Amino acid sequence: MTWRRLPPAPAALLLSLAAWLPLLPLLTMGWPLLPLVFMQAGLALILSRRAGLPTWWQAIVAAFCPLLWLASQAQIHPLWFLAGFALLASTSLGSLKTRVPLYLSSRRAVAAVAARAPTGGKVLDLGCGLGGWLSDLKASRPDLALSGVEMAPLNWLVSRLRLAGKAEVRLGSLWDVDLSAYDLVYAYLSPAPMPELWRKAMREMRPGSLLVSNTFAVPGIEPDEIVELNDLSQARLLIWRR
Repeated sequence: MTWRRLPPAPAALLLSLAAWLPLLPLLTMGWPLLPLVFMQAGLALILSRRAGLPTWWQAIVAAFCPLLWLASQAQIHPLWFLAGFALLASTSLGSLKTRVPLYLSSRRAVAAVAARAPTGGKVLDLGCGLGGWLSDLKASRPDLALSGVEMAPLNWLVSRLRLAGKAEVRLGSLWDVDLSAYDLVYAYLSPAPMPELWRKAMREMRPGSLLVSNTFAVPGIEPDEIVELNDLSQARLLIWRR
């Protein structure tokens, strides 16, 4: 399996499970669970590094089972777990439909786009999450007219409040947005929607406009420019000129 083709969340889950496989014989022999949990954490960290997961996902993979064990030892009221699920549902369950998890863009992605956006241009962030990328872009390029679209209700609300007076943020699907009004469209999605996004961009975007994808390529379509960001996730921008 090529782990880089998977979004980080399912890759992290599979690697965490894989780290248990060599430990199962020890578990069946009656070894105490606690040392096995920390052995699993070390194996999971090694596997996630070899799989090329971003640094923070390596930390998540390594910490997942120890934190799960600690939670099992604590006397936590079940309502806290219900509240956690409700928070997850309001921020992430839309990804089951869109196959797009929540990613956070780095400031280097902001700087790269700010250097390429046309003066006074219109920029759209597809899946604007918590609004941080648009907020930083507005601070860097106040001349730009910024918009975002977000499907998760809580993320949209945070973005709407955070970007009041800075950007227009709508609640809904990125597939319902007409791209023809924008000079630059920015997407940090996942591998799954990229072919359809490319077809949508070719139908709707104007000649001379830019499609910018953080990290994820369009299969079979070479970008006009690749910008290595050299940030913590070792991300890059792939840029196509319409």
